[in-house]
Amino acid sequence: MTVPFLDLKAQHAEVADEIAQSFARIMANTAFIMGPDCAEFEVEFARFCGVKHCVGVANGTDALEVMLLAAGVGPGHEVILPANTFIATAQAVHRAGARPVLVDVDETHALMDPAQTESRITSKTRALLPVHLYGQTAKMEQFQALAKKHGLLLFEDAAQAQGATRQGQGIGTFGVAAGTSFYPGKNLGCYGDGGAVLTNDPEVARKAGWIRNCGSDRKYNHPVMGFNSRLDTLQAAVLRAKLKRLNDWNEARRKAAARYQQLLVGLPQVKLPGTLEGNVHVWHLFIVRVANRDKVLARLGELGVGAGIHYPTPVHLHDSFKFLGHKRGDFPVSEQLAAEILSLPMFPHITAAQQEETVAALRKALE
Repeated sequence: MTVPFLDLKAQHAEVADEIAQSFARIMANTAFIMGPDCAEFEVEFARFCGVKHCVGVANGTDALEVMLLAAGVGPGHEVILPANTFIATAQAVHRAGARPVLVDVDETHALMDPAQTESRITSKTRALLPVHLYGQTAKMEQFQALAKKHGLLLFEDAAQAQGATRQGQGIGTFGVAAGTSFYPGKNLGCYGDGGAVLTNDPEVARKAGWIRNCGSDRKYNHPVMGFNSRLDTLQAAVLRAKLKRLNDWNEARRKAAARYQQLLVGLPQVKLPGTLEGNVHVWHLFIVRVANRDKVLARLGELGVGAGIHYPTPVHLHDSFKFLGHKRGDFPVSEQLAAEILSLPMFPHITAAQQEETVAALRKALE
């Protein structure tokens, strides 16, 4: 048996007929840009997340940049974010004109550490940007307290957390806004790129809507600077079909994660991920930590198991962020995670047999 890291074909089969009908309707109506499906998806996804407003954009990186700009973050500002994240989090801050300021993560959950965050706050700090990594929400109540204490804006990078909650609250409800991604492999993914800004602030939603549409509030009127980052109507139709099934798919991921945890008992070489108390995890990724990770990854590939690495290089060690002035050793937990983290196959339609095969191969790879 071969086990793919991600099986989008099984997911597509479940929604193929509905999407085909939606595509035919959109083609007949020729409503390709900002068509009715876009507005309808925005209403439906906002309701799903428990927020008042959703603004669809072209991708997840744009979602982060648009939300920052819509809230007034820009040149002269600093935004604090974790060193252990996909580089797009930091790139969005830089593109908005602000300076990324990095903090380390906690070792148990690999999430931005509130205890280290306060020491990084300066007179230039404008915002905090925790990342809900791997499918679970960061310690948002602690970041809310920090933001209130220091008069800062609080944002969320929720690219990996559609459907995740903390103490019953969904993404986009903890601060000013959240940005999320609909890249095909996400828990809610489209058939190309897509993203959204989620917020309860009507002014942020209004400005985000302008910014994503070349700064326009109506045709040929441009009250603010913006760029072209509109969610495609065809992609919105895909997302509407998948959103109906997202709760069930996330529950399937939780069952798969529980099965992995049972199967991995008795493998002391494998460190399992932790889940914060109060979190409902949606397991975008199932990560473990192993020594000699790269050799284990190569061996898994030889044995027919698709595994991955998220992420092999912390933000501060990328050449593009050398200007931040960091060196190896500045964020030791993030650096250790980058060397040890291994992502096992995880998708809603994964079978028990596939997971058993994955763990059997992992045992062999660790020998």
